[in-house]
Amino acid sequence: MITAPPSPGEVRIIPVPGIGEIRSGDDLAEVIGVALLAGEAGVCEGDILCVTSKILSKAHGLRAAGTDRRAVVADQSVRVIAERSTRTGPTRIVEGRHGVVMAAAGVDSSNTGAHEAMLLLPDDPDRAAADLLRDLTAYLRSRVGRTIDIGLVLTDTAGRPWRSGQIDFALGAAGVHVLHDYRGGVDADGRPLEVTVIAVADELAAAADLVKGKVSRRPVAIIRGLAHLVAPSGLASAPAGARQLLRTGRGDFFAMGHLEATRAALGAPPGSPTAARVGIPGVTLEPVAERLQRALRLALGADPHRGPAVHSSVRAISQAPQQLVVTLAGADDFALGRAFARLEVALWSESLVAHRVEGGERGLLISAG
Repeated sequence: MITAPPSPGEVRIIPVPGIGEIRSGDDLAEVIGVALLAGEAGVCEGDILCVTSKILSKAHGLRAAGTDRRAVVADQSVRVIAERSTRTGPTRIVEGRHGVVMAAAGVDSSNTGAHEAMLLLPDDPDRAAADLLRDLTAYLRSRVGRTIDIGLVLTDTAGRPWRSGQIDFALGAAGVHVLHDYRGGVDADGRPLEVTVIAVADELAAAADLVKGKVSRRPVAIIRGLAHLVAPSGLASAPAGARQLLRTGRGDFFAMGHLEATRAALGAPPGSPTAARVGIPGVTLEPVAERLQRALRLALGADPHRGPAVHSSVRAISQAPQQLVVTLAGADDFALGRAFARLEVALWSESLVAHRVEGGERGLLISAG
């Protein structure tokens, strides 16, 4: 069914019913096209479809071989951003092959259908979105006899720095402008706008999830009333996809977690064998003694330019069991000074505070920060 667009200024978010369980090899464009034309809302010029990436992964058979989830995550990762140890092993925030920074590279074990295998995200989400949009547009044209200009956002779910909870975001996009750049304009008071660029594709993805939901089996939604964001199919070049939304290079202020950056500077970058050997900080705060031992391994054992040997000893203060004194000893004063400096930095990465021991003892008094 072809319908008319809404009134100017009105935006509608409409779930698309009729999409059942998707299996490997299904023609996803046809499945979505049938549902659109059969639905009460229909389809109209300027609609933007928000499609959950999970059904695309299912249709394309993007499933992991094997059952070792951490090995699968490592295979899907380009670099580790942050990591913490848990009872079942390390959990990591990584940059995936697709370019997005998220937990476990988006490897998904929930709502994966009858199979137990894990679902993977496409390596090139924008290409996957463009292919789906092309096939869907062709299917609709074959049924209604003309081209309907629509846009498509491929969505996934992730957490965000500094904010609790998860939100849907634009993993890939095709035929739709993903950014609205206000720079060069003025605000309502006439002041120049110099830095405001709105990630409209992420806003579309988050809005669509309000009607899709996580357990309601409605993986597609229509956003209607924002036709100005859709590129006419006759244009020589379509808008660039969601990869525009990724911060890279010098614009990436958060390329590594603050603890991981400190540990990397001491020779134990996240995800490395050295980081695993030294030990990874836990999700929950551990006892002072355990954190101190990890800091000592980081300071003394991860130094890529180790000189003469430096030895450490630790003793508890009986009247203050949460305070420990660590003493370093070595024959070379330069190596000893270097070790003390590295240890103070390593202690900071464990939220421990060091004070110089009074008297002639060459040691540090360690306590929780």
